[in-house]
Amino acid sequence: MQTVLCDLDGVVWLAHEPIPGASDAVARLRRSGRRVVFVTNNSAARLEEHAAALDRVGIAAEGDVVSSSTAAAHLIEAGERVLVAGGSGVVQAVEQRGGVAVLNDGTVHETPFDAVMVGLHRDFDYSRLAAAAAALHRGARLIGTNSDSTYPTPRGLEPGGGSIVAAVATAGDQPATFAGKPHQPMAAAIAALLGADFDPGTMLMVGDRPETDGLMAQQLGCGFALVRTGVTQPGQIVDVDLPIAADLPDLAAVAAAILD
Repeated sequence: MQTVLCDLDGVVWLAHEPIPGASDAVARLRRSGRRVVFVTNNSAARLEEHAAALDRVGIAAEGDVVSSSTAAAHLIEAGERVLVAGGSGVVQAVEQRGGVAVLNDGTVHETPFDAVMVGLHRDFDYSRLAAAAAALHRGARLIGTNSDSTYPTPRGLEPGGGSIVAAVATAGDQPATFAGKPHQPMAAAIAALLGADFDPGTMLMVGDRPETDGLMAQQLGCGFALVRTGVTQPGQIVDVDLPIAADLPDLAAVAAAILD
């Protein structure tokens, strides 16, 4: 196993509170010559913010983070006008793609949008919902950065970006095209980041959510290691129709299984 694709929320940390042993596990894997890349459905943060947060828990990650906002930007073309119902990470990705990002402040715009891009944002409210729905009714297509209905925190599960996308899709009467794990745009973003290192036969996806991380591994054609430090809790029965190469307590145990 030469490349480890590692989820963040529920694997490395819970709401940026590090999970014991995770940082040391990454360090051990890297010392062995393996590459560790972080693949997250968190679209709210900019890439440099993800890297800085990892650095604060002792993990260097500049150039080694792929987010669902990065993947979502692959679904627009340069010059397209995008209403962003999400965080600064989505704005960054749209602008890097050459799109025109307009942050949704709840104002209904007369000029049509080409797309409405929706991710997790904690200032989501009725006026922002109405503005996003209005853009969809005027012909914009709906892009969801990810379909996760929840995400894990030290306090338990909280609503995820997929829950907000569902509200916008219902109000706008339009299905969403999703970008993040486990969908094809994220697979393309991972392949682009890894470049010559992209070889599914030597890759392992580590995550806490089989229906997201496990299906992402299946989409990529690589192995999947399930950890029980996030959405999937210790002792919880996992009933999914996909292969699980390893079912282990945490990332430290994954590293030990690979290296020891």
